[in-house]
Amino acid sequence: MPLSQNPIAFPKLDDDQIASLDKFATLKTFQPGETLFAAGERDFKFFVIKSGEVEIIERSSGHDRLVTVHEARGFTGDVDMLTGRPALVSGIARTPCEAYEISAADLRRILNEMPRVSDVLLRAFLMRRKLLEESGLTGLRVVGSRYCRDTHRIREFLAKNKVPFTWIDLESDPQVETLLTQFKITADETPIVACSNDKMVRNPSNAQLADCVGIRKPLEGAVYDLTIVGAGPAGLAAAVYGASEGLKTLILDKIGPGGQAGTSSRIENYMGFPMGLSGSDLANRAVLQAQKFGATLSTPADVVRLDSDNGYHVLRLESGEEVSTKCVLVSTGASYRKLTVEGCERLEGSSVHYAATAVEAQLYHGAPVVVVGAGNSAGQAAVYLSERAGKVLLLIRGDDLGKHMSHYLTRRIEQTANIEVRRQTEISKMYGDKSLEGVELACHHTGRSESVDCLAVFIFIGAVPHTTWLPKAIQVDRNGFVKTGLQATESTEWPLHRQPFLLETSRPGIFAAGDVRLGSTKRVASAVGEGSMAVQFVHEFLASS
Repeated sequence: MPLSQNPIAFPKLDDDQIASLDKFATLKTFQPGETLFAAGERDFKFFVIKSGEVEIIERSSGHDRLVTVHEARGFTGDVDMLTGRPALVSGIARTPCEAYEISAADLRRILNEMPRVSDVLLRAFLMRRKLLEESGLTGLRVVGSRYCRDTHRIREFLAKNKVPFTWIDLESDPQVETLLTQFKITADETPIVACSNDKMVRNPSNAQLADCVGIRKPLEGAVYDLTIVGAGPAGLAAAVYGASEGLKTLILDKIGPGGQAGTSSRIENYMGFPMGLSGSDLANRAVLQAQKFGATLSTPADVVRLDSDNGYHVLRLESGEEVSTKCVLVSTGASYRKLTVEGCERLEGSSVHYAATAVEAQLYHGAPVVVVGAGNSAGQAAVYLSERAGKVLLLIRGDDLGKHMSHYLTRRIEQTANIEVRRQTEISKMYGDKSLEGVELACHHTGRSESVDCLAVFIFIGAVPHTTWLPKAIQVDRNGFVKTGLQATESTEWPLHRQPFLLETSRPGIFAAGDVRLGSTKRVASAVGEGSMAVQFVHEFLASS
């Protein structure tokens, strides 16, 4: 089906809907060939076509490609209207036309104040981006080796932040020589990111990459009501509720939205999604929802210190920037522990992974891989990888696969022919030169060792909370998980007459939610609930301050 024939992505507004936009719109006239908005433009305008035709052109491949044509009652725009990112496509008048022009700021007001129009626009924006990506959008071009850590880092950052890109594998892609010649570089100088035909950056840091593609936003000097550190499910839920309830809300994340849940290829037990959805999809929908209500997401933003000054909390970032805020929500989550076996650290980023998403899975089509872990994340990874890999070997230290894994996942694993479960088995060694060639297994039940050929290991064991940046005044347990509520006052003096709120830390006005919190249930739904609940405590704190 041509893109323009998709009724969800390209609906027509009726007379009443168009009339409701009148107070925000200015009628403009355009001649054939005149540009309404251009790819790369920030804060580009939203247009509703009154008469004539407007072409949408995509040029990331170096050649003009017609995406669709908007006619009378149609409208331009996609999700970047809300995220504030540069436009991916250009809008050019095909014929003499008239169009109602609306600013990006006014469009956000429309989405918040006019539900009948909002529903149509949001559905269209989401579907348009999906169709554009599926239609062969080149986006950025990442040239690098599959065996290079920085290539993996760049691909992960772009994927987490929903920046369309095409990866050109140094080892196998036929375009490599042409691109290396075009940019006058050698293979040793990769990875590179080609942002356009004439703009290229060599092995950029995440911050440089964010600046290159226009997704990093300067932080305002104003005081925020709520600053959320960590954009996993808990942080994103708090952002949605905080912003929708009028709090000036900022979300900071070191890499990009999603957290540990964002690495889940398929979540099937989250309420309301009987067909399941990926952690990445859930996170991206939540980001759009939070930004619709006015929350600001800043990434990459690595918080390295938290202080208090004149009744406010001050977050200091690695970049040197500072954020002043009345309340803080710590939702930095936890990451999987690493295996301390020979070869693991050396092969991290090339063949050893802590996520199983499309970014990693495309490397191992038809190949044997190993998954380590006995929880839901390991189970989801095994099932997802089984659809692409030739064989998946799932290693667990115990005897019972169902002890820490949901029943639906254990059943799925048992019914999948190319997943083999090895109980009481661990990796004792990894070997390979540039990349993994195999692992040595130790079976504790038999006492035997065995060498197994594989091209990748996916590790999902235990969790380490991201709390080393917190001041000593905030109480944590011996493993680093944040104490909240009455637990937070067990070994320190509480400075207020009231007791701490349920999710409040040992410092008033600083809250914790999700996997980083001591005693939390390590489930997406629980994290979302805690993030939502934290906003109520923020309101109570602000009201009493």
